[in-house]
Amino acid sequence: MTGDLGKGDATPVQSLSPIDTSDDIARGLAYLSAADPRLDAVIAEAGEVPLRRSEPGFASLASVIVSQQVSKQSAAAIWDRLTRLIDPLGPAAFLAGGEDAWREAGLSRPKQRTLVFVSEAVLEGRLDLDHMCRIDGAAAIAEMTAIKGIGPWTAEVYLLFAAGHPDIFPSGDVALQAAVADAFELPSRPAEKQLRTMAESWAPWRGVAARLFWSFYAARRGRAVMPVDS
Repeated sequence: MTGDLGKGDATPVQSLSPIDTSDDIARGLAYLSAADPRLDAVIAEAGEVPLRRSEPGFASLASVIVSQQVSKQSAAAIWDRLTRLIDPLGPAAFLAGGEDAWREAGLSRPKQRTLVFVSEAVLEGRLDLDHMCRIDGAAAIAEMTAIKGIGPWTAEVYLLFAAGHPDIFPSGDVALQAAVADAFELPSRPAEKQLRTMAESWAPWRGVAARLFWSFYAARRGRAVMPVDS
């Protein structure tokens, strides 16, 4: 376990179960407050920190891919069209839908290619998305990013929401970078590597820390936000 565990009353936690309930969020916030007192003000301003869980599987990963580098509103519109055109949305059905359906849904060429690669990997048994939610986070990220088109951000966000992984922090996320900069009054958004280092002090509850900073960012900006790949 990484991080500065000498602050406050934080107690080292060797192994955590998935984030499944609001009580898990509350436990994580209590730990973070004790481990890093700077987060008390962030917690106060953030208000409610939602659970944000999804069912493991192809549709959950597809929704993460759809949301990359677009606004929440655009992602919702694309997802609505895609799931109306291909229902139910699974890897075989996605491939059968073909380019006409993909274009009509509004999927960009890169996202079409990524979803084709993912669909093929799932159907060929090279990617078991349920299994990814049951193994170590680092191992799951390594397996997922071996699939062409899946980067660390996509894998991390999937594991946060589909697996409820307690200790993943997608430091390449633009909203998280902006939120941390706001919270700590930094002169600019921290780069991915810098933010990853900063987040080490929030282990083993980095999954709750990510939710906290997204909620803080939403409260500070006055609107709902979603993970956004840099």
